[in-house]
This record gives sequence, structure tokens and C-alpha cells, in this order.
Amino acid sequence: MNYLAHLHLGGERPAQLLGSLYGDFVKGPLPGRFTPELESAIQLHRSIDTFTDAHPLVKEAIARFPAARRRYAGIVLDVFFDHCLARDWAQYAAQPLDDFTRRVYQVLAAEPALPERLAMIAPRMAAQDWLGSYRDFDVLDAVLRGISRRLSRPEGLAGAMQELQALYRPLSADFAEFYPLLQDYAQAALAERASLR
Repeated sequence: MNYLAHLHLGGERPAQLLGSLYGDFVKGPLPGRFTPELESAIQLHRSIDTFTDAHPLVKEAIARFPAARRRYAGIVLDVFFDHCLARDWAQYAAQPLDDFTRRVYQVLAAEPALPERLAMIAPRMAAQDWLGSYRDFDVLDAVLRGISRRLSRPEGLAGAMQELQALYRPLSADFAEFYPLLQDYAQAALAERASLR
């Protein structure tokens, strides 16, 4: 899952929203580095990634890509699934997407101690509405190009947009089948964490 899905799944309180993003920017052991609520949100992010990567439906979706893409197919699928979520947002959330993303950007702007790389991109994320822009399939090309610049082998994502175009319908069906299961998993994990407080 990419940024939008993690934010949607990780809880609504400011620390939960922050932790939902921090999971992509904070590596290594967590104890003592953050408040308990923020640490719990980062742990949930990591467990969502583990659940997603191991799920048979996700493995089947990755297997749709050509064999040469398999090493990077998970990255491409994460981005595409955020597109599906943004496109079909009203099916999964009561709050309009624009209201949700506005709140996320406000929480980011109010946090003075974001992890370094997130602090660098947060203003651009808000100014260019990265999260809401995922509704537009063509935006994924720029997203994937941005990701490729951070890879040791940027050519690993070359041609991915053409594959997504060809696989648009089956991958959309994969998302529609998988995402409710992931929502159930995340809601159960949130409820368990709340009961431990």
C-alpha cells in the first residue's frame, strides 16, 4: 500500500495520521523514539505492509505482470492501488476525499519535527495535492518516475505505465476484492491497540 491507503487505514487522530506516513520514512527499532501513539501507528503501518505482501490476492496481482517486472511489481501495484482507492473513495470512506486530504496536509503542516525526507516533501505534497491527484490515472506516470529516481536501478520501472494500462481492469478487480479484507485487518488491529491503552 502507498501513502493514501496507509492514511485511510491507520486511524483518524493526528498521531495516527503522522504514523501512517512515518512508516515509509522511519527505519529500524522504534521503542523510545516516539510517543506511544505515534509508535503504535508506525507499527500498524508495518503490519499492514506485512499483511499485504503475504496475501494470496496480492501475490496473484503481482503475478499478472511480466516476469521481467516482478522485482518491482510490488511498487507499481502499491501506486496503482492508491489510484483505485482515490478513484473509488466514496465506496470506502464517508468523508469526501478532498476533505480527508486537506486534513492530512494540515496535520503535516502543524508538526514541527517530521522525519527529514518527509519534512522536505510535505510542502510539495500539499501544494500539488499528491494524495488527491491519484484519482487521475495519468498522474501515476509522474509518481513512478519520481520513485524510479530513488531506486538503485531506475530502469526497473521503465514501461510500467504501459503494463498498468494493459492490466487496468484485472488489477482494479484485484483491488476491489483485496481492499475490504485489508480494511477489516486494519480495523481489528486498531481496536486491539485501543483496548491495550
